[in-house]
Amino acid sequence: MRNWKYVIAAAAVGLAAFLLYRTLSRYSLDQLVAAVAAVPVPRLLGAMGFAAASYLSLTFFDYLALHYVKRPLPYRKAALASFTALSLGHNIGLAALSSGAVRYRFYNRWGLKTGEVAKVIVFCGITVGLGLLVLGGAALLLRSGLAVEITGLTRPVVLALGAGCLALPALYLILSAFLRTPLTIRRWSLEMPPLKLAIGQVVVGSVNFAFVAACLHQALAAVADVAYPGVASVYVIANATALVSHVPGGLGVIESVVMYLLPQKDLIGPLLVFRFVYFLVPLVLGSILFAVTELVYRRKGGAYVADGIGAKA
Repeated sequence: MRNWKYVIAAAAVGLAAFLLYRTLSRYSLDQLVAAVAAVPVPRLLGAMGFAAASYLSLTFFDYLALHYVKRPLPYRKAALASFTALSLGHNIGLAALSSGAVRYRFYNRWGLKTGEVAKVIVFCGITVGLGLLVLGGAALLLRSGLAVEITGLTRPVVLALGAGCLALPALYLILSAFLRTPLTIRRWSLEMPPLKLAIGQVVVGSVNFAFVAACLHQALAAVADVAYPGVASVYVIANATALVSHVPGGLGVIESVVMYLLPQKDLIGPLLVFRFVYFLVPLVLGSILFAVTELVYRRKGGAYVADGIGAKA
C-alpha cells in the first residue's frame, strides 16, 4: 500500500510537470517576464493584500480546531502552527499529510496527544470543504449564466448543483445543533462540534476562499475584463481539480484550468503573479519560520517558543 502512495505521488508530480510545460512552452522567457511586468503595481498590491487576508483567516481554522478538541492555545501559537503548516503544505502537495506533519511537530510539543492532533487536522480539512462548498454554491446560483457558459451544463443542472453545495453546509450546521452522538458512516466516525464552532467553520472557511478568489481576481483583472463572481467560479473548479490531483500547490493544474475556462485573454502573466504572491512568498516565509522555530526548540532544550513564551513538551 505504501508503494502505491509513492506511485500516485510520482504520477501527480509528472502530471503537474506536463501541464506546466504545456502551459508555458508557448512562451519565451522574455515574453514571460514582460507578461508579469505588465501587471500594474496597484493590482499586485491588491493581490498581496488579499493573499495576506487569506492566510490570516486560515489561522482561525487551527484556533477553532483547538477549541474543538478542548485544548485551546493562545492565538499566537495557533497562528504560528497554521501559517507554517499551510505555507509548506500548499506547495508540497498531499496537504492533509504534509501540513499535518508540520502541525504535529508544533502541537505535540505543546502537549497535544497524537489523537488530538489528528482531530485538529480533520477539523481543518472539513473547514476547507465547507468553505469551498459555500463559495462554489454561491457562485453557481448568483452567476448561473456564467457557470453554464464555463461548464457547458444546462441551467437547471447548474442551479441544482449550486443548491446542493449550499445544502451540505446547512446540513452540517443542523447536525451540529441537534446531533448529540458521533456521526457514524461505516467505519468513519465524527464527533460534531458545538453549533458555535460549526458556524465559525462555515464563516472562516468561506471567507478564506473568498479572499483567495479575490487575490486571483486582482491579478487577472490587470489584463482581462473579468468580474469577481466569474473568477470565483473558475477558481472553485480549478481548486477542486487541484485538490483531487494532490499536485504540489496545484502546480500546472490551476493554470491549465483557468486558461481553459477563460481562453479569451493571455493570462499567463497574471497567473504567474498569483502563484508568486499566494504560493511562493508564503513558502519562503513559512520555511524561514519553521527553521527558526526548530532552531529555537533545540537551543532551549525542549521548550518550544512562540512570541518568546515557551511551553514544555
